[in-house]
Amino acid sequence: MALTMNAIEFGLGLRHMHSAVADAKIAEALGYQFLTCGEHVFFHGACENSLVALAAAAGATTSIKLMSTITLVPLYPPSLLAKQIATLDQVSNGRFHLGVGVGGEFEKEFKACGVPVNERGARTNEALTLMKRLWREDDVTFEGQFSSVHGVTLDPKPVQIPHPPIWVSGRSEAAMKRCAKHGTGWLPYMVTPERLASSVKTISQLAAQAKRAEPITPGVFLFFTVHRHREHAIKMATEHLSAQYQQDFSGLVGKYAVAGDPDTCIARLRQYADAGARTVIGYSACPDDYIVENESLFAKEVLPAFR
Repeated sequence: MALTMNAIEFGLGLRHMHSAVADAKIAEALGYQFLTCGEHVFFHGACENSLVALAAAAGATTSIKLMSTITLVPLYPPSLLAKQIATLDQVSNGRFHLGVGVGGEFEKEFKACGVPVNERGARTNEALTLMKRLWREDDVTFEGQFSSVHGVTLDPKPVQIPHPPIWVSGRSEAAMKRCAKHGTGWLPYMVTPERLASSVKTISQLAAQAKRAEPITPGVFLFFTVHRHREHAIKMATEHLSAQYQQDFSGLVGKYAVAGDPDTCIARLRQYADAGARTVIGYSACPDDYIVENESLFAKEVLPAFR
């Protein structure tokens, strides 16, 4: 199993749902290769549904790729999710990439959706197996622990053959095994460059053991804040992430985020590139009134170093 080693591609997370169309056009114009969106049903604050938001973005753009970062797979009936993804790939003319995660950090949303949180990994693994068959095959029959179908055909299927790229997110050994079996790409979050490198090595070994030949693209999900004044960028990132995750990030920003002046951000990103990352998905970690400048400065003074 080989890990792809091409030029680095950068993605940008949607800012707000009420401006999804405008934000999508801006991201494409700034030269980002991916537009991404996360999701929760319920969380500590406002949250989106990635598939709906990216469908809106698809109609406003022509070339930028669209990635859910991430879809909480265990909260969906697999057949319904397969249909939604196939539809989104159709309306975007084959630009959709599926980010896969199991969630669990906000247990209330699992209870609200009637899904036991301790089943999230097993449900995700089974769903990926079933969805891949629905995307590729006709007259599918499948009997699983959580889902079953009998002689059904998904029509239309996705534009991309055999199916849209699957980016597996997470940090655990179970997530790495999931990636080695199902992933087109690996997209861990809250990881240091050292931990990224270790995970890439582990996935490569797991894929080799499974005699998998298809390449897996290493990536990383990062929060970023860039400002002319390094300390101000760090302060903005710390305050934003502390509020978002309801914990003190003052000692974590330097480990898990990219924050500082342009040169500092370039140096940190090079560490992730050296660790194997070939796709970087970035989300602004700053006040709302600085997001436009943050994303523009990042595109104009950081990204060119990796072209």
